[in-house]
Amino acid sequence: MSAYLFVHFTNDGKEDKEHIWFSVSRDGLKWTDLGDEEPFISCKKGTTGIRDPFIVYDEKNKKYFMIGTDLCTTKGGNWYDYSHKGSRKLIVWESEDLVGWSEERLVEVGIDKAGCVWAPEAIYCTEEEKWFVFFASNVKERGRLKHKQMIYGAFTENFVDFTPTFKYMEAKTAIIDTNIVWDNGWYYRFSKDETHKKIIIERCRKLIPDDENQFEKIESELLKDFFGLEGPEAYYLEEQKKWCLIVDQYHTGKGYLPLLCDDLSTGEFHIAEEGSYDMGERKKRHGGVIRISDEEYERLKNSIK
Repeated sequence: MSAYLFVHFTNDGKEDKEHIWFSVSRDGLKWTDLGDEEPFISCKKGTTGIRDPFIVYDEKNKKYFMIGTDLCTTKGGNWYDYSHKGSRKLIVWESEDLVGWSEERLVEVGIDKAGCVWAPEAIYCTEEEKWFVFFASNVKERGRLKHKQMIYGAFTENFVDFTPTFKYMEAKTAIIDTNIVWDNGWYYRFSKDETHKKIIIERCRKLIPDDENQFEKIESELLKDFFGLEGPEAYYLEEQKKWCLIVDQYHTGKGYLPLLCDDLSTGEFHIAEEGSYDMGERKKRHGGVIRISDEEYERLKNSIK
């Protein structure tokens, strides 16, 4: 594996951009956008909008699975309705070669009281030997006066059948946009504090915490005062032997910014030097990054003109 694929949407508020585009990179920092103005994948079901795509490779099924948010904001509406009365379904695609993709299918995973299912992602749980799919839902629980964004999740082996959804993560503040990676015996969570508009980092020995293993917060000097970030995505840069955390500077409209770190346990991130990265010409919104092979890299570049 010596290349990277970035799946993303690119809504700028003016055009219909809530579809899926692909970009590729050799080093995970300098990206080449594939295709032109036409998206690689569109959706005809649900709201017909796709946001927050995320991609994984399933070794057992020898397939790539891609999931996304069922939300269209270009046909009218407002963010209150999107979050309180939105779709409780996630969108799923599958592929064996990254070029030919199945028709989308919608899977309802949100609980009955959920106002939305946002930014679904997945990580393989070694304890359960299943994929853990997690997402943000806006829920008004019994005894509370207001709705609150929390992270819910369910397990699946095939992205068709899911176990019952349960509450996975709750904080004092509203939480959305969670990304989870595994490194050196720890699960690391990167989430957007929706109340304070910042990215928080936590870690735990177990993906599903128990009485003896709870997620602990990791302080980051850079992130603690970095306002207006969302869509965190962490991935390992093999050549540099560093972790890269890309964050969307949505508040200023500057797009994704790569932050680098030698050791996730330290929380010591620094902004990549100017000139060392290129996020491509296309403005990228919340998506997912995955390592791919040389063959897959060439196949994508030759297939998507």
